[in-house]
Amino acid sequence: MNRIVRVLLLAGLAFWSLTAQAQSARLRAANKQFDNLSYVSAVRAYEEFLRTDKKKDPSETRDAMIKLGYSYRKLQDTRNAERVYGELVKSYTDLTSEVYLYYAQSLAQNGKYRDSQKMYSQYGEKQGQDLRGRRYTVSYMDMSRFYQDSSSYRIYDLPINSRQADFSPMYYKGGLVFVSARDESGAIKRVFNWNQTPFLDLYFYPDTNQLRAPDPSRRLNSAVLGGGETKMAGPEVAPETKPLSKAETFSRTLNTKYHEGPMTFTKDQNFIVFTRNNSSKGKSGKSSDGIKKLKLYSSVNKNGKWVDIQELPFNNSEYSVGHPAFSPDDTKMYFVSDMPGGYGGTDIYVVEFNNGQWGTPVNMGKEINTEGNEMFPFAAEGDNLYFSSDGHEGLGGLDVFVTELKDGIAYKGVQNAGAPINSEKDDFGFITDRNRTSGYFSSNRKKGISDDDIYSFRRTCKQLNILVYDAKTGSPLENADVRILRNGVNQDLRITSSNGRADLCVDSNTEYEFRAVKEGYSMNSVRFSTLTQSPKPVLNVSIYLERSENTVVKGVIKTEVNQQPATGVKVTLRNDKDKSEQTVTTGPDGGYEFDMKPNAPYTITAQKERYATKKAQYSKTKRKSQVVTDSLGLYGVGDVFQLKNIYYDLNKFFIRADAASELDHVMALLKEYPLMKIELRSHTDSRATDTYNIRLSESRARAAMDYLVARGITANRLVARGYGETEIINGCIDGVNCAENEHQQNRRTEFKILAVQ
Repeated sequence: MNRIVRVLLLAGLAFWSLTAQAQSARLRAANKQFDNLSYVSAVRAYEEFLRTDKKKDPSETRDAMIKLGYSYRKLQDTRNAERVYGELVKSYTDLTSEVYLYYAQSLAQNGKYRDSQKMYSQYGEKQGQDLRGRRYTVSYMDMSRFYQDSSSYRIYDLPINSRQADFSPMYYKGGLVFVSARDESGAIKRVFNWNQTPFLDLYFYPDTNQLRAPDPSRRLNSAVLGGGETKMAGPEVAPETKPLSKAETFSRTLNTKYHEGPMTFTKDQNFIVFTRNNSSKGKSGKSSDGIKKLKLYSSVNKNGKWVDIQELPFNNSEYSVGHPAFSPDDTKMYFVSDMPGGYGGTDIYVVEFNNGQWGTPVNMGKEINTEGNEMFPFAAEGDNLYFSSDGHEGLGGLDVFVTELKDGIAYKGVQNAGAPINSEKDDFGFITDRNRTSGYFSSNRKKGISDDDIYSFRRTCKQLNILVYDAKTGSPLENADVRILRNGVNQDLRITSSNGRADLCVDSNTEYEFRAVKEGYSMNSVRFSTLTQSPKPVLNVSIYLERSENTVVKGVIKTEVNQQPATGVKVTLRNDKDKSEQTVTTGPDGGYEFDMKPNAPYTITAQKERYATKKAQYSKTKRKSQVVTDSLGLYGVGDVFQLKNIYYDLNKFFIRADAASELDHVMALLKEYPLMKIELRSHTDSRATDTYNIRLSESRARAAMDYLVARGITANRLVARGYGETEIINGCIDGVNCAENEHQQNRRTEFKILAVQ
């Protein structure tokens, strides 16, 4: 009997050992898939491990559930993520604070805001330094602020969507370029290990006009960066539609076998910056931790083809940069990175861009960036920067936010765009016009998980009529200027019609001032607020003007480098007779208006940081009542001006006779601004060797400098530098066939402003 018991015991131990080994092998396999970022495979392996044996090591079970929940989270499977995190919180007390954060986020993405609020509260108790716990706990006490303007919007599903992810639209030549994982052609299907979907490429739909009259039956009323990730990313939406056949591959040159992601274009549409997985000469590049990071690349459109693909200089193999967005004037670019020194997972940065030269990236600061993830920026016409975030208070997942920039600073914080632009799922890749009346965005609100689609929106106008009257007669005043000020800064200028009316669509939560100006009248203004909502579809406000002999002084401030209106310029009018002063700050149109006493000399001064102060003096006005119009130009640090008539014969560096008058203009500018310093920059075409071209361009720059010094400009205000063929402006690089006149464009001299006062 003892022998039998002993045999059975040994057999039981052997069976237990084999079972334990099998369990251990399953866990190791699951962990390997997790470490390789193969989250679909990791989910299957962890679920199998947790299902097969109930007598596991509790610590192994807990760790497996934590990684399972994280895998579901990365796959955007919020319902399963909620299930796993819920079991963890119910079963264990020794959990890290991140588990409570991820549980709270999953609950919110499933529309369970009250439960999410409780988890955010617990997260805040465990992690006091992260303000998300406290902010979301308070925010979810009253959800009404996310819906206050929702009735103004109409959302439409688009027929360009496919069965795979489609997201991040961008305006391009009357159409949309967007990112898609739609099925590739060919027998071999390449899939991304992360979620087993095809790799991302750029696609183009050529005509947005066809998207502006959607079928009313399809109306809706109601991506992630870092570590090699790409965005996979409500209410129920319209039935699924067929993919539109006209959506085509954007560029076979730009699309590769790796991910191509969000992109941006300069205003002329001939320069693109786009996101791509790190690759070198067709081979994938990995960081020291084995991850394919994201990088930014640029390309130039020459004769309809994208050529000269270049890495941006601030790329780094150890962290990701992506999601680019040019400012409307092309002077700067916003992008996203998880580089060291940020505030959270991914932050938004800005970098200056002048004549093809990139500056040093700067973090946009804690007003915009949080402990979470900020991404997908878009700079609309005007001063509004849109982006998506899961760190600012929102409806769940990524929400779209907007901030008004002043001198590059989000001086009033950020505002949630609200429903129905935002939902409890991921909402991102938002693009729009200046007044947010129409545009496009991406969302996975339909089914969640990796089902990103592109939507269009229209916002109905909340109309305000501004009525200008003669104060004495009560008659309407035609052709009066009405300057719109928003939060103290000049915005649009409107002209009254024959019935004395100018109208606009007003934004919610905004303080306005309307300033009316007309020849023969004193200026007058009235304030108006939309901080409280009115049920009336049309609102009115009246301004009464008194007869006067005052003089109206108005004009536009522009940047000399591109003759575009300059925003954020402090313009001061000084009455040189009584020493009184008036000041305004220019808006997007660069305009200013003043009302001053007649028969007095005056001075206008325009000031902006990093720009040379411009002063213009005027003598007495000749008539008692008149309108004086003038425009002023500003020179800024970093501005690069091409001396258009300074070209050189092939292999020569002597100043040609036709260059003298152009250099004389530079000399006059330096005498007007005696503290200005400039760099003379000379370039060659791509022919000859790099070394020869550098030496030749240095000689050309020195010749221009010698010309100015010989005419009285001190040498310490000038820097001469040759760039050879390093900054070709038209794609005529080595190996590209170009005509002689195209090569001539590259043999040029420019000057760049280094310092002003």
